[in-house]
Amino acid sequence: MTIQISTDTELSAVNSILGSIGQSPITSLTGNALQNPEISFVKNLLDEVNKDVQATGWHFNSHYRVKQSPDGNGEYLIPTDAIAYDICDGQIDRGTDVTVKNGKLYDLVHQTSTFTQDYLFDIITLYAFTDVPTPIQRYIIARASVRAASQLVSNADLVKLLKMEEEQAKANALNYETEQGDYSFMGFPPESRYRAYQPYKALIR
Repeated sequence: MTIQISTDTELSAVNSILGSIGQSPITSLTGNALQNPEISFVKNLLDEVNKDVQATGWHFNSHYRVKQSPDGNGEYLIPTDAIAYDICDGQIDRGTDVTVKNGKLYDLVHQTSTFTQDYLFDIITLYAFTDVPTPIQRYIIARASVRAASQLVSNADLVKLLKMEEEQAKANALNYETEQGDYSFMGFPPESRYRAYQPYKALIR
């Protein structure tokens, strides 16, 4: 029998956070629910932690060497869902050094927001909580629960317990990240292939 794994929704995440601090679950995040100050606080806390965690840059929300062109005014407008937006290989090519200024890309070297060519960008995108992989969702919930407990409940032991659960959730998230990312200290670029020496092959000889 196939088991269907359902990802967390914002409602289930809010209820998990409420449950961690001993509060009753709610049935909806619409209508009058958010008029409750505590529910509104927990929902905002979930949104904040979602941004904080994704800002680190994970395999699922990091996009490398994305070709972009300036608009008709020669400007690169920063997408509203972009947490980080940088020209790739900036550590090698110092001809440009960009930052975000007034919602546009700004070149600190030439002191201008006008560009005349296409560039390849490294972009970190902010996704809705429901689009985040499950292990990282669980980490976000655990981290938000610690903040909720520390700000809404005066119980040091509860905060300590939830902090332990956060560390376990973080470890699971990092394990998922390393498995999905296929990282290597060799630094092989995309669209390349290399098979490292396999020690077990010594037994075949």
